[in-house]
Amino acid sequence: MTDVSLLNENQKAAVLSDAKYIRVIAGAGSGKTRVLTMRIVHLIEDCGIYASRILAITFTNKAANEMKERVSRMLEDQTYSPWVSTIHSLCVRILREDIEVMGYPKNYTIMDADDQKTVLREAYKQMNLDTTSWPYGGMIDYISNNKAADISVEKAFEMAGDYSADRTRAKVYEFYMNRQQNLQALDFDDLILWTVRMFRRFPHILEKWQNRFRCVLVDEFQDIDALQYELIRQLTGSDNMLYVVGDPDQTIYTWRGADVNIIMNFTKDYPDAETIILNENYRSTNMILNGANSVIANNRNRMKKDLYTNRSGDAKITHFACGSDEYQAAWVASKISELHRKGKNYLDMAVLYRSNYLSRALEKAMLDERIPYIIYGGIRFYERKEVKDALCYLRMIASADDLALQRIINTPKRGIGARTVDTIAERAREDGISMYEVLLDNDLFSGRTKTTLQNFTAKVERWRDIAAKREMEIWKLFETIIEESGYRAMLEEAGEHDRMENIKELIDDVREFCENDPDGGLDEYLQTVALYGDREETPDSDYVQLMTVHAAKGLEFDTVFVTDMNDGIFPNERAMNEGSRGVEEERRLAYVAFTRARNKLYLTEAGGYSYILQRNRTTSRFINEIDEACIEHTGIGLNQKKQETAMSSVLFHQSSSSFADRLSKTAAPQLKKGEMVSHAKFGDGVVIKCVNGIAEIAFPYPHGVKKIASGHPSLKRKK
Repeated sequence: MTDVSLLNENQKAAVLSDAKYIRVIAGAGSGKTRVLTMRIVHLIEDCGIYASRILAITFTNKAANEMKERVSRMLEDQTYSPWVSTIHSLCVRILREDIEVMGYPKNYTIMDADDQKTVLREAYKQMNLDTTSWPYGGMIDYISNNKAADISVEKAFEMAGDYSADRTRAKVYEFYMNRQQNLQALDFDDLILWTVRMFRRFPHILEKWQNRFRCVLVDEFQDIDALQYELIRQLTGSDNMLYVVGDPDQTIYTWRGADVNIIMNFTKDYPDAETIILNENYRSTNMILNGANSVIANNRNRMKKDLYTNRSGDAKITHFACGSDEYQAAWVASKISELHRKGKNYLDMAVLYRSNYLSRALEKAMLDERIPYIIYGGIRFYERKEVKDALCYLRMIASADDLALQRIINTPKRGIGARTVDTIAERAREDGISMYEVLLDNDLFSGRTKTTLQNFTAKVERWRDIAAKREMEIWKLFETIIEESGYRAMLEEAGEHDRMENIKELIDDVREFCENDPDGGLDEYLQTVALYGDREETPDSDYVQLMTVHAAKGLEFDTVFVTDMNDGIFPNERAMNEGSRGVEEERRLAYVAFTRARNKLYLTEAGGYSYILQRNRTTSRFINEIDEACIEHTGIGLNQKKQETAMSSVLFHQSSSSFADRLSKTAAPQLKKGEMVSHAKFGDGVVIKCVNGIAEIAFPYPHGVKKIASGHPSLKRKK
């Protein structure tokens, strides 16, 4: 008999129920994996069902392996094991056995991501397309979406109409499908699609697989899409048992096809289904859980469940508000340093944000505080391709070095091929000059190539002239360059919203530099960025993890910081424009973020003007939805109608952290003439004067005199 003595009453019911169809609504941290594995053991040990006739579907290899290990430990005497696999692995096994009826051999090829890119590379070469204008990721998504929607190549052309960009995508789709046919290959999307189609067309094969199983169990049921659900229903048929586990409040992948209505409407498809709710949370303290519950309760399209915990704690959710994203990042980094000094491991702390572009200020703050960190499942901000491209445009204004020129001369695509670039480089070596100087002479080429290069250098020279005469601020010039170079149009036409957000964040980075160092020039900004970009220390075994909320799904940490809690950022602007449906998705995402924390949750927001939003930031509605009994507010007054962006005007109400100690009096000039200070990038310096919160400080060669806000987080008094 399966030992369920350690389970709560609802968990016991979920393990021992004899209903044919069961829906388990498993709240965050409610022990769903334990329940699912014990359900499998119960079916084998107590119900006498052969292990080989039990199918458990998960959605990651990690989850599948964890479930296999748990079941194996609990079934020591079993000769056979249940089928536990991802849905894609299951389809591979089914197709290996029966795909011949679809005209493919049993040894068909499975294309991974690199194989897909190889096929696209062939298509791009034939069609003279470049990856800058047509990134592989976006094209693969287009092909995947067409397949999921059952859109044929002919239909894709019909939908494209006369729009050239969509017709180009349709042509690549056509090439891709033909190449797959020639290779007799399937990609990951095809694995499910072909299995479902095979079952539709050949009922005797479907019947064979239905008879192979007796029980079908599905984990993370809230994240399945319509095609995956059809496959699950096909395998279940009318005779098999179906057991699904999920949480509608954690449906955060609708952009990938997940449909929360599938789990919500389960009883419409299976009227006799029993619903069991796991509502005891074993992860978070009552303050964190009640705060998260009060937010998600505002969603209308959800299944009500009163999630509770017996883990009491006095620490409320801390909401910190400040005047700029730079201050926000510095406060987070300082708080992490403080907690680390008190004995908390870096690995026990995580910083979550809504979108990848938000890592920029956080990464700089981590480096300034010398905190080891990794970007979990992502790339560091200054290493992202579009950021490097954009910085090379600035380098063309500052120095026009060969490496910058080679990177952007044909980005966006201008018809400048590798042979042309090689010719320019060869002349530069012969004459002992830069490649850009060769272009200015422009006596190597004729016809269209000469005209294209003349247009390119004319733009660069105009930008350089504006910079030299200081006709506009650096950040405004940068914005002009991104526009006039065609880089913005290239990203927008390709639908690269995330990459465009990174560019906007980089422009905002330049703007912040100009505000903090009014006398700083373009050279100094590029040197500053180079210092951050070059600090690529490999973290040791203890490091802070920075990640998007989506990447944090399934993880948990002792202490969690969720940053940029502003309307338009979290919830995301695009989601807000969708109306209630989009906001509800964002609210579920916030619920997932908050419930990653076991003992302490910090929610931070930055005020001031947002370049990306093109307006002043306001507090996220999700902050206001948190039960006041569960949250404490600190930082600038929330009733201020206008948040000050000047660093010297930010008021802090915490005295416990070192960061607050440094900045608690920034409203008045802090530094005196002759005082010694230390700067994170420029080293030790002497204060020449300080007026209205702006200090002039003399630093050693090669930095010289800098004007810096006296309360800048990278500036410290020498003791």
